[in-house]
Amino acid sequence: MTTVDFGKRKVGDGHPCFITYEAGPTHDSLASAKRLVKLAADAGADAVKFQIFDPDRLVADKKLTFSYDVLIDRASGKTETIEEPLYDILARRSLPESDWRELKAYCDTLDLAFFSTVAFEEDIRLLESLGCQSIKIASADVNHFPLLRQAARTGMCLQLDTGNASLGEVEAAVDVIRSEGNENIIIHQCPSGYPARLTSINLNIIPTLKRMFPYPVAFSDHTPGWDMDVAALALGANLLEKTITEDRTTRSVEHIFSLEPQEMHGFIQAIRDVEAALGSNRRVLHPAELEKRKRIRRSAYLQHGGRAGQKLSEVVVEFRRPGFGIAPDRYEELLDATLAADLPAGHCLALDDLKYD
Repeated sequence: MTTVDFGKRKVGDGHPCFITYEAGPTHDSLASAKRLVKLAADAGADAVKFQIFDPDRLVADKKLTFSYDVLIDRASGKTETIEEPLYDILARRSLPESDWRELKAYCDTLDLAFFSTVAFEEDIRLLESLGCQSIKIASADVNHFPLLRQAARTGMCLQLDTGNASLGEVEAAVDVIRSEGNENIIIHQCPSGYPARLTSINLNIIPTLKRMFPYPVAFSDHTPGWDMDVAALALGANLLEKTITEDRTTRSVEHIFSLEPQEMHGFIQAIRDVEAALGSNRRVLHPAELEKRKRIRRSAYLQHGGRAGQKLSEVVVEFRRPGFGIAPDRYEELLDATLAADLPAGHCLALDDLKYD
């Protein structure tokens, strides 16, 4: 697998899972964006992601509606479905270029990587001028080959959301990026839905994507909590993207399944704990484990005692705990050896007790 450089970090197999906190859909001003950035940095995230676009250019039909769920009661979990113009939703998270520059500079002071989803060539140029290390392509733009080409030409790491794209469309998008000489690619499994339905998450596609492409694979989570993220990590995800909010009851899209401030550190700790527990795909025993297991394994103990010169095959042994002497799997290959001295009943046989002609 190709390892992708992402600032001071590397993304790929053999490296710690890269954790991105998504703040793009859950801020509504520079001030709230900064608060989310600070929360992400304090929690220990590797990066924070936003969404840069001009809603007036992106949405041709200002009356086109979009539906999503909001949380209206924490105790009961009661939700409500809201429908409103997509333009209004996107306008709430739109910032002028000067604000994006200020926000990127703020991320730099916190040693937090900043990147963004883009919609137009101007957005790509802005990220270049800001010194960003990555560009995100929305799942809706997986077939926007002109945008993919422009982004690929920067040489930056391209994170490709796959959403409801077919595998053929993902392959075509990757081919377009590679045709521009860019191999710095991360492929996201990004379920659709706000929040995503369990049946649409399809975590098993993660190993498939890892077999199909020589690039890191990520999981963009659209579900409450972090069960799906832990599962994605166990299936091989190299990067996790999780949306954060100041208040999950905010009446806007994506807040309902986002992490709140008191959960952000816990999420990262849970991922790191599972990562440590997953270990290696090889069974490697540490010296302390090898020593400890001797206490519960067995050794050959003389049942009646033995005389010097007597063959091991002629004495009666019983295998008892602990296993500090000759182990059962070594006993049979040593049967032709003889006892080096008289030994009493109950003696734990060791290699030093034997001699060979």
